[in-house]
This record gives sequence, structure tokens and C-alpha cells, in this order.
Amino acid sequence: MSQNKPKLLIIEDDPGLQKQLRWSFDAYDVVVADDRESALAQIRRHEPAVVTMDLGLPPDPDGSTEGLATLQQILALAPETRVIVLTGNQDRANAVKAIAMGAYDFHQKPPEPEVLNLVIQRAFFLHNLQEENRRMQNGQADSPMAGVISRDPGMLKLCRSIEKVAPTSASVMLLGESGTGKEVLARAVHAISPRAKERFVAINCAAIPENLLESELFGYEKGAFTGAAKQTKGKVELAHGGTFFLDEVGDLPMALQAKLLRFLQERVIERIGGHEEIPVDVRIVCATHQKLKELCSTGRFREDLYYRLSEIVVTIPPLRNRQGDAALLAHHFKNKFCAQESRPTLHFSPDAIAAIEGYAWPGNVREMENCVKRAVIMADGPTIVADDLGLPEGDTPVEEPLNLRQVRDEAEQGAIVKALARADGNIVKASEMLGISRPTMYDLMNRHGIKSGT
Repeated sequence: MSQNKPKLLIIEDDPGLQKQLRWSFDAYDVVVADDRESALAQIRRHEPAVVTMDLGLPPDPDGSTEGLATLQQILALAPETRVIVLTGNQDRANAVKAIAMGAYDFHQKPPEPEVLNLVIQRAFFLHNLQEENRRMQNGQADSPMAGVISRDPGMLKLCRSIEKVAPTSASVMLLGESGTGKEVLARAVHAISPRAKERFVAINCAAIPENLLESELFGYEKGAFTGAAKQTKGKVELAHGGTFFLDEVGDLPMALQAKLLRFLQERVIERIGGHEEIPVDVRIVCATHQKLKELCSTGRFREDLYYRLSEIVVTIPPLRNRQGDAALLAHHFKNKFCAQESRPTLHFSPDAIAAIEGYAWPGNVREMENCVKRAVIMADGPTIVADDLGLPEGDTPVEEPLNLRQVRDEAEQGAIVKALARADGNIVKASEMLGISRPTMYDLMNRHGIKSGT
């Protein structure tokens, strides 16, 4: 049961008072410490949101120097922790000093359990509120664009390039393997463009039969063909003022390629069976997993259309090449589907994380999403284990650079990104994994340009 209770650390060197406080706060998972060293060890191990602390700690039980030094180290190690200082009647000056150093509140000894319990409840509430706010902010700040979840430097650089392109009218071509998130990026282009308030209309050229695709794109007039009972606008016309997304554009038939090219040149369309030219103002974003230049060389795709569509080309890396993103996305989808399926919060076991990071993910982010959803549904207990994922063991060999400084920097950056991903963005956990202090962790993250996670 204790794993569902909030962690409360009590720092007190009096065994009798320790026992009394532990008994008074059975609503929490209470851990105790009786000196500075054990207190810092408990902070690293349990990451309690709230701490109660006696300022009189050994070797200075009658003074406050050791208590204030412990407070300073706790706040340096875990700045978000709410520390409630317990002081004697004659120690108000040191209590005020502790508040100035960053303590959350103070309470006089001997403690009144009911009053102290209210202070602790308020501290937990404030901590949870600020944590939720931080998660919401970092969920957007981690990536240049909302909806794109990544800490991979290459992916973040790609997102910043899209940020520069989005305000323009240039056509954008998104290239990448199936499942890499081309439509997510297409929607991001629309969302941060001046056209964001208008419609985003998408069509998959590979999913619609050739004989229906033209009417889907350009619409038709009443009586244009059997079954055309009324005038119908096409997807291009419906996107007027907004963004039109052509997915799998490499599958567009040659006849429609010519008609699409004319639209891109003239910015007018004609419905099937109609004779009126209709001006349409849309931003074109297209995507494909195929190599369009090769299709052009074999005559399966018009070269002039290719150049019209590819004013800006963005190549999305596969998930296996995105540093640390496998674990990061796994945590994201796990949290998403726990909420969606009304399941208590689940956690990945170490072997599950190892399996996620060792798998090549040929289906990319889409495969990851489906895999984690299945694992959330199938997990028996509070932990997702490797068997729940159903992944084969595997690894993707990577050619290593030979420059020593480059190897060292890349290894350092990779270790930090991987630790943050495994710890689901928790700085303290990631620092423990790497065997470094929290300030050192922040220094290294600043050096490598890595933003803090959620």
C-alpha cells in the first residue's frame, strides 16, 4: 500500500519524537533520518516532495548550524522539495533565517499533530500544483513545437527549421519512413502559420482508388457523372485559406499530377463537369515515404511537379536514429494510455526499458504507440515488464566516430539524454543513474544544450 502514498521525510535525531511523528502521519509513506548524511541519502533515494526537519541535528543538537547546512544541501539537491522546519520557542530567528534560505514553512516544537498535518497537506498540494504546471510548460518547451515529443538534437534542429518555414507561403515536402510522424509535423506547420485559424485538410493519395481521387481532390458539378446528384466541393477547395496536406503524394496517378501542377502554377481549379475556374488560396504540405527523385528518374513522377512541391524539403529521421527518444516516447504513451484506459499509473521495469531501447522500431513512432498501448492493457500489476511489450531482442549497429574528443562528447551527451529518458525527465533520478550531483547534471545539460524534461 505504501507505494501509493506520498513520500514524507522526517529528519529528527530524537527516537521518541521520530516514533511519534511516524505514528501521527500514517497517511504518508514516512521515511526517517537522524543526521545530515542520512537525510541527504534519503533525499536521493526517495525524492520526497515534503520534508519536516529539526534544526538541532548532531553534531550540533543544541544549535542550528548543522540543521541550516542540511537545509542548504537539500535545496541544492532538490530545489522543488518543500521543507518544514521544526524549531523551539526561543529559536524564531533561526526559523526566519531558514525561510530566507528557501524553507517552505516553520512549526514550533513540540509539534501539534493536527496543525502540522494541515501544514504538510498544504505543502503537498502546492508541490503537486507546481509539478503539474512544470509538466505542462516543459511538455511544450522540450520541443520547439507542441505535439512533437523529442530530446534528440537532430529532431529538435528539424523542428526549429520548420518554425522558420511555417510563417512563409513556401510548399513543404516531408520525407521519412512510415510512422515517423509526418502528419504530426504537417499539422505543426499549419498550427504555427498565419493560416492556423483556417482549416487543415488532409487526403491520403494511396488510400483512395484512382477513379475517385480526382473528384475527392477537385470536386464535381451536379450531373457530371452517374450518381453526381449535387454540386460537391473537393478537398482542395475546402482548404481555401488554410493548409492542404497531400499524404503519400508519391502514389498520385500521372494524370492527376498534371492537374495538380496546373493548380500549383495558376492557383485555380475546375470541378469535374464544370467550366468555371475557381481561385483557391491554400498552403501545400505533402509527405511520402518514397524516394521521389528516383521516381522522377524512372518517369513515374513528374519532375516539374516535384520541384513545385519541394520548395522546402524536410527529412524526418527514423526512431532508431533519434537519441533517447524511444524511452521518452514510451513514457509519454504509457501515461497517455493509462489515462485513456482508466488504469492506475504504471511503471516500466528496467528490463522493459532495456527492451525498448534495444529494439530497432521498424514501424517507428506508430509501432511504438501500438506496442505501449497493448502493454498498458495487458500488464497484470503496477509494472510493465518486457514480456508485456512482446518485442524481439535486437540491436542496430552504429558506426562509431574515431575522433577522441567527438567520441567523449557524444558519449557524454548520449548518456545524459538516455538517463533523462529512462528517468522520465526526473533530474534527481537521472543524476543518480549517472553518479553525479544535481548541480553537475545541470552544468552538463547546459554545456550540451539539453533542456530539462517533464
